[in-house]
Amino acid sequence: MPGRPPRADAQANRQRILDAAEHVFGTGGKAASTEEVARLAGVGIATVFRHFPTKAALVESVLVRRFDRLRAHADALLDADDPGAAFFGFFGHLVADAATKIAIGEALHDLTGGGDTEGDTEAVQASLGLRRSFGALLERAQRAGAVRDDAELPEVYALLVATSRAASQAGLDDDVRARMLAIVFDGLTRR
Repeated sequence: MPGRPPRADAQANRQRILDAAEHVFGTGGKAASTEEVARLAGVGIATVFRHFPTKAALVESVLVRRFDRLRAHADALLDADDPGAAFFGFFGHLVADAATKIAIGEALHDLTGGGDTEGDTEAVQASLGLRRSFGALLERAQRAGAVRDDAELPEVYALLVATSRAASQAGLDDDVRARMLAIVFDGLTRR
């Protein structure tokens, strides 16, 4: 019956599948299997494909959910008493979170053969939503005098992406990542 909400057990299965897939694809990337997702979620493979008709649909749903969580986190920080600390803290959070997000994103890219990057996919739209929320945190930190005025969103976001990829690919430990971020933040701080 159209419009009828899914049963509670179906909703619970979907959430377990997404949780398992986030772990499996976040650690295994494109080599991860839907069979491992089903096993970890405690459901049959048919249940996985009943909720997500393709592996790409599953991975995209995981990535969208991750972007949405990060965007909601950024949006919650817009009311922080210290806009500079909120911005720099969120920047650091994104860098720390990068390895898993990158693995999931690359798995989706490989599954879709590059896919559409012009904004038609749910994942692209969710990514743009996160970027807008990050931009709002940046603007608020600049108005508070914590971030230099000449740092615009395109270059700050490029720094975020580059720093995230470097931390992820180099497998930096927490201390090295913290020192790297201190240098980046020093360059962003208003004098």
